[in-house]
Amino acid sequence: MGRAFQNRKESMAKTAGQKTKVYSKYGKAIYAVAKSGGVDPDGNLALRSLIDKAKKDQVPTHVIDKAIDKAKGTGGEDYSEARYEGFGPGNCMVIIDCLTDNGNRTIKDVRQCFTKTNSKIGSTGTVSHMFDHQAVFAFKGEDDETVLENLMMADIDVTDVELEDGIITVYAPHTEFFKIKTEFANSMPEFDLEVEEITWVPQTYTDVTSEEDIANFDKFIAMLEDCEDVQHVYHNADVKR
Repeated sequence: MGRAFQNRKESMAKTAGQKTKVYSKYGKAIYAVAKSGGVDPDGNLALRSLIDKAKKDQVPTHVIDKAIDKAKGTGGEDYSEARYEGFGPGNCMVIIDCLTDNGNRTIKDVRQCFTKTNSKIGSTGTVSHMFDHQAVFAFKGEDDETVLENLMMADIDVTDVELEDGIITVYAPHTEFFKIKTEFANSMPEFDLEVEEITWVPQTYTDVTSEEDIANFDKFIAMLEDCEDVQHVYHNADVKR
């Protein structure tokens, strides 16, 4: 793909005041996945992966347990997935994944993020055809050839393996995510996976260079992070600060 992985989701809250937002987003996602696929992580691979990611983002165990306990009950919230696409500041392409129990509220909140930053929301498929829906794994290492060989020997469909600045990044179709995760655990446990996610990887990048566009881009991302229903933001912006 010609460059190191740049499309990691925009970093969520790291300060004390923002952590509550992160915990809330994970709690909602864990609840929804457990409710739909079962509360046992051993039988619900999506739940197990989400719990692993939550722990890496330092989400407290009690937040995870509370969401799973809530999913064990009858009734409760009915969350549905919603995806919005469009063009952000500097004409970059954006995909926004949400989890909502009120679609009208969500589209209103997301649309406002576009409107207040000179951006343009589009219809389904507006930009997603310019992204690849992929599993991405990144970790420290130097021997990318051995990693590729091990994955191919396990009959895993790998799109690309890159080595840059001591970081190996593996790209594969999103359907291969759990096969790759299992293969690392079984045959390459020495690697500490720093990134392991299913994401949208842009096929091309858009330079965001003007002061106005950069300021609007920062505002755009901040507003989206403040939306309670937004779970993930993907974009192809290469911000030139």
